[in-house]
Formats: sequence, C-alpha cells, structure tokens
Amino acid sequence: MSIGLGLTVTLRVRIGAHDAHYAGELVDGARILGLFGDVATELLIRLDGDEGLFRAYEAVEFLAPVRAGDYIEATGVITKVGNTSRTMAFEARKVVANVRDPALSPSAADAFAEPVVVCRAIGTCVVPKDLQRRPRLVLPALSSPGPELVAKLPEPRPIITPPPHVIVTPPESPLVLTAAIVGAEVTRAHTPYLPITAQELADEAARCRDAGAAVIHLHVRNADGTASQSTELFGEAIGRIREKTDVIIQTSTGGAVGMSVEERLGPLACKPEMATLNCGTINFGDDIFVNTRPDIRAIARRIREAGSIAELECYEVGHIHEALSLLKEGLLGAPLHFQFVLGVPGAIMPSEEVVLFMRSQIPAGASWAVAAVGRYQRPMTELAIKLGGHARVGLEDNIYLEKGVLSEGSAPLVARAAAYARSLGREIVDPDRARVLLGIPTTAA
Repeated sequence: MSIGLGLTVTLRVRIGAHDAHYAGELVDGARILGLFGDVATELLIRLDGDEGLFRAYEAVEFLAPVRAGDYIEATGVITKVGNTSRTMAFEARKVVANVRDPALSPSAADAFAEPVVVCRAIGTCVVPKDLQRRPRLVLPALSSPGPELVAKLPEPRPIITPPPHVIVTPPESPLVLTAAIVGAEVTRAHTPYLPITAQELADEAARCRDAGAAVIHLHVRNADGTASQSTELFGEAIGRIREKTDVIIQTSTGGAVGMSVEERLGPLACKPEMATLNCGTINFGDDIFVNTRPDIRAIARRIREAGSIAELECYEVGHIHEALSLLKEGLLGAPLHFQFVLGVPGAIMPSEEVVLFMRSQIPAGASWAVAAVGRYQRPMTELAIKLGGHARVGLEDNIYLEKGVLSEGSAPLVARAAAYARSLGREIVDPDRARVLLGIPTTAA
C-alpha cells in the first residue's frame, strides 16, 4: 500500500535560555519554524532518502507564546505529494513550562494535562527527481494520470519519535474513519478539487483509503455537477471504486434537499454495504430537510430489504430517540451505529457538552461517530477521537485544510485526522476490521 500520504514525524525539544530573544524570556517565532524545518527534513528522508529543500510556507499562525524552559512537541504530516513537491501540515504544542511564580523556586515547572498549541503552519518542500532514492509512494493529484507503479513499505505507516502525548491517554479502542468525498451541496465553484465523475470518485476513494479511511460516504453527481440519486450513476461509481480499493461504500439516502423519498432511495438498488438513515426533520440552512416519521420507517424497511447496514444520521438529540424507537419496532437490528451531525445551521451546534450528552443517550453496545460542518470539523473530529468515538471528514462537510487554504481533495483531511489519532495511540482500522465493528456481513463485502 502506498504510504507517503499521512506519513507523520514528531520531535520534542526543550527551549533553552539561549533561545530567548525578547523581554520576559520570550522566544522568537523563527525558532518554532526551525523545528518545523527539522521535522520536514526527517519526513523527506523517510519518504525520499534525501533531505530536500524547504521551498515556502503557505500559511503560518502563531497562537501562544513560547518562553525559555518550555518543552515543545512539533509534528508534521505529509498531506500531498507531487512529482517533486511535498506539502506538509505542521503543529507545535507546549507540553511542559516553567511556572515563573516568585513564591516558588526558579526551577519549578509543570507538565500540562492538555498540550497548548503554539503554532500551526502549512509548507511545501521539494526533492528533485534525480535525488529521490526511493520509489514513488503516494497517489497523484485528482486531475493527474494514474501512477506508473505502486510501491509498498513495511508497516507501521506513521513514524512518530518520540511518542507524543504520553501523559494524555485516550480510550483504547479501534477507530473507523469515514471520508465524505463529494456530498450534494458543494460545487466546483467552491473548490476545484471536488470529484464528480465516476473515475474521479474512485481515484479519490483510493487516496482516502491510503490516508486511513475505511468507509466512503458516497453521493453522485450528474455530468453538469448537480446532485443525483440515480441508480445508474451510483452503480457506475460503485463499480469504479470496487476496481480500485476495498473500502466500505456507504450510500446516501438523504440525497439533496427537495428530492422525493423515492428519488432518494435510488442507490439502494445497488445493494450497498451501508446506507444512511436520516432520523428526523431539521431546518437545513434556509431550507427544510423533511423526514417524516412514516418516511423514516419506509426508508428503514428499504435499507433492510437491500441487505444494507444503516448509519443513523442524528442532527438533534431527538433523532437518537427516534432511532431507538425504530429498534423497538424491529426496523433496525443491533449493533446500532450513530452519526452525530453537528454544525448545520438550524440544527444542533457543536460543543463537547453536546457530544457528551448525545453519547449518553445511545445504548450499550452501539457505536458513534461525529461529522461536523465547516470550521467545526477539525475540533469536533479531534474531540471524537479523544473520547473514543469514530469520525467523518471530507469535502462534503468542509473544503478547507486550514483557514483560507483549500484541501486538495478529501484525502488530506483524512490524513490529518489519522495523524492526530496515531499521536494519541488510537488504532486506525482497515475496511475488513471496520466491517466486523459495524456488523457488516463479510459475505456482503
């Protein structure tokens, strides 16, 4: 399996007194960028066998002060690989700091229960072709032709030295990452990286699989880019994806706002392994996403008749209770898998309190995940991972890798979530393991 995308390196250093540049022993931000440069160099050595060159930073955010005596943990993850360029996302976290309390010894220091993010950045490095001593390891950009070869390196894919966050240990549980690669609302006017054709969908699904996704949440589009629930278009896309990768394909039965229920159910004729079941009506921005109780039950029956496992889309707490009613009525079978959809204007908004309460409402033995919209995607994804849940990322819900920086497809978003999960010790499962966790019969794979 190609492994360049998502390759991760972390280093930890103590900031010495000689690094202090300003009053109050404040350290120049250039010192943190220097750490990112060291991380980038190790990433290039592990990927290409050469130190390469750091070309430029596309974005830098300094978020908290760094002073002498602080311990800084700097992490970099490869989010895109071109012929010679390697794009990386960086984050620096303060994990230990001097107390600086006049009542205490000057040497007093504390280790933080939660690291403090001091800097984030995106940068691009270059390794000339004639200096690349290893085979190509990653997939091309969305519009590029297929790679000439697919190389493999031994596991583990992430390379993290030393292990970060040794103090903060999340629940020991496997993690299923889902990539929502297209959706029904986002257009090429929003982002040029949106896959539309069946082949583009298959290429992006394969990239997401290599980045760590086990499930692809699938919509399809007409040739003009408009949303469709056509059985034929779903069949073509599913066939192309199956030719390239072994992901679980989860089709939408939500379609787009305004579609009839019968239109929304088009993909079930393809008998997907999973299908979404929207568990209630909500305000959806300025529109209304209608799911009446009779319609919810009719859709649940059709999902069951197709032999598919339902993912229960819950935009409100009451939707969880509706799903539990379906279980009592025999329209759903255990184990249940809930998706908490957060941040849609008009529906429940994201916060840790909301996630904890929604989690408290699901029965024992059920699994849960978070899908958050727009700028909420990253913090809510990381919260779900820390709390032991699963997570969905992708262009359907969020088109940005960083503020103002478009994600070049969904794979970089998956890679970032996977890197974060690995840094906390979460096991990212492959599709076969995910099938077991989600109760998908292997004969349907």
